[in-house]
Amino acid sequence: MSTPTWDEFAELALKRIAASGSEYGDIRVQDSSTEHIQGEDRRIASIRDTRDIGFGVRVLYHGAWGFAASSVLSLEEVPRVANLAIEIAKSSASVAIERVRLAPEPVHHDRVVTPYRTDPFSVPLEKKTDLLLNTMEVLQLQPGIARSSASLWARRDRKLFISSEGTHLEFDLLAGQGECTATALHGGQFASRSFNTPHLRTGYELIEEADFLREASRVADQAIEKVKAPAVDAGQYDLVLDPEHLSLTIHESCGHPSELDRALGYEANYAGTSFLTTEKRGNFRYGSRHVNLVADNTEPETLAATGYDDDGVACQKWDIIRHGIFVGYCTNREVAPKIGESRSCGSNRADGWANIPMVRIANIGLEPGEATRDQLIADVKRGIYIEGHGSYSIDQRRYNFQFGGDAFWLIENGRRTHMLRDVIYHGITPEFWNSCDGVADRSFRQRYGFITCGKGQPGQSGWMTHAASPARFRQVEVIRGEGSS
Repeated sequence: MSTPTWDEFAELALKRIAASGSEYGDIRVQDSSTEHIQGEDRRIASIRDTRDIGFGVRVLYHGAWGFAASSVLSLEEVPRVANLAIEIAKSSASVAIERVRLAPEPVHHDRVVTPYRTDPFSVPLEKKTDLLLNTMEVLQLQPGIARSSASLWARRDRKLFISSEGTHLEFDLLAGQGECTATALHGGQFASRSFNTPHLRTGYELIEEADFLREASRVADQAIEKVKAPAVDAGQYDLVLDPEHLSLTIHESCGHPSELDRALGYEANYAGTSFLTTEKRGNFRYGSRHVNLVADNTEPETLAATGYDDDGVACQKWDIIRHGIFVGYCTNREVAPKIGESRSCGSNRADGWANIPMVRIANIGLEPGEATRDQLIADVKRGIYIEGHGSYSIDQRRYNFQFGGDAFWLIENGRRTHMLRDVIYHGITPEFWNSCDGVADRSFRQRYGFITCGKGQPGQSGWMTHAASPARFRQVEVIRGEGSS
């Protein structure tokens, strides 16, 4: 007897949903494979290959949701889980105060496959471990480097989505990333410097093109310089922020506030709500005229560019901030109608088969300007150039924040001079973005993504990419964060 196909499992679930009188239902079947190789101090510390397969059924009954999931794919389990989702939806409907109304979406039939040249799962393990070992050797060639690390990560998601409305979508999605870090020791102090490829939806060519050995040499040199660098003097500085650093600043102070469920107060337990309440749309000055933030879930290789979201809505491109004015949210089919939108923008995603999808940050990027990076720096009398990610903190409404970074250089009279350490800047979100008076042009644009964006209870990890060119911010308050580097 042949093994039933995923489509046959889906047909079983949708038949139960149709018979229940529910107005909507869908099933997601997902098979995920992940490889993570971690090196530490010239040795391979761990190699983890994991596989996770299962399905989730979502049901809307009389305006209330029900969801159930299982890791057992069988002809007996699928109807049982569908019945459980229906039962939960009916129970929810009996106590619901407000009924869910879904924004309409055309029926889609499609297959989405990540383009790649080299499948990362086909690359011999020895080749990958050799790369990490050689990278760590280069890191520790520099006297004064006390610790080294390097890692490679890859994931493939094969997924089927079928809804009661007739949408039928198949996915074969890849993503990868690599990084290395050197930690220097001097005078009883430690300082680290890292190189990270972006997380992108592409093949192993991302790693092959990154030139880890060259980057490792640079990282080691800068770690040595950083550990010997003077701590910053607190005060007001002009800041020039590189794209990798900006990706985190955008994510926390722009991405999360633009999630409509937060703005409506539906999401509060995990990382709070949003100061961008709905009456501000179209009239609130979020930033200067140089600040144009665009959500683009269609750009190739970016993490949220999956073709369709987990509502079965086609991925789209739209404005979040235009010439400094807040104009748009990230939405799903449930919340879009609450602000008069006729269609979801396609930002409903779950982190796997076992969780119900929710509104997630889109690929939100800062649009390029017209300057060069050197021109941005040249117009700074006293400032700091910041690269990479560091510590951060932001309040429950995404309003007050502070950010660190991975590397800092003092700018004096239009020139980068020497490195600094322990730099933390803080501010209020709209005041900070209104202090932006220049963005570098498209030739400096880079993309960096996140795969650990936390939201929801039970918690889920969201994936998205934030692109930017370097940008300049005037008179930002900087403090000394002891041990922050």
